[in-house]
Amino acid sequence: MWTNYHCHTNFCDGKKSVADVVAEAKAKNMMAIGVSSHAPLPFPNKWSMRTGMLDTYLDEINKAREQNQGIQVYAGLEVDFIPGKITPFDFKDHLDYTVGSVHFVNDTWEIDNTYEVFVDGLTNIFNGSIRNAVARYYQLTREMVTTTPPDIVGHMDKVKMHNRENRFFKETEPWYREEIDLTLDTIAKAGCIVEVNTRGIYQKKTDATYPSSWILKEILKKNIPITLSSDAHHPDDLINLFPETARQLMDVGFKKIRILLNGRWTDVAFGEHGITSQDLTDHTMA
Repeated sequence: MWTNYHCHTNFCDGKKSVADVVAEAKAKNMMAIGVSSHAPLPFPNKWSMRTGMLDTYLDEINKAREQNQGIQVYAGLEVDFIPGKITPFDFKDHLDYTVGSVHFVNDTWEIDNTYEVFVDGLTNIFNGSIRNAVARYYQLTREMVTTTPPDIVGHMDKVKMHNRENRFFKETEPWYREEIDLTLDTIAKAGCIVEVNTRGIYQKKTDATYPSSWILKEILKKNIPITLSSDAHHPDDLINLFPETARQLMDVGFKKIRILLNGRWTDVAFGEHGITSQDLTDHTMA
């Protein structure tokens, strides 16, 4: 049995309804599913929830929860952090949990848009300095975690998305390692969970999870909790690459992942086929 707290619906750029996502999660014998569409943004865009749709979204999640006994259903949002415009704290009182993510650097540069958009921002905002651009990305991640910490830090090294074959930088470079180390220390102090996100691999955007394997080793050393997610935009991807990633995590040395169960974040043992803790005998909400 698996869980997943990062998945999208047609309230944003996901392909299917809340009902479809939850039904497929139940069909896959998942223990819990968290719906986390992109929160409304304070400016026009093509992929976030429309302003004014939050109540309807939450109603759909509650309806799916009532109609699907045997699986725990949680209401979340993936919320952007743009200082002065939007933070994970803006929505937390309405939700069971939040995924906090940095998609925009310097307000307007969408770092995980197309390669052309990435290069344009790098050139026009940072004068081609990948080091300054990446440093700003991690600075924003640290600011989010320090000032408005989400439950889960989403795809923490997504700034590498266009960096296949070390096109812009090497992750072994000392300055990059320093940014990661400082960011992980900040996350550890805040008590946030880091998601291990498989989407980059199955979408063929990266060769590694978010975050990379060497970062996972540092996460383990710093005793930062992790959760496994797929950032699914279609129900077919709810557990995409979970067995393979679970084996990778076990090879790194992880013994437990953190899941939201019975309304509480809980550390549980896992294997390549899912959660293995023997004391989790009641998987339904009271």
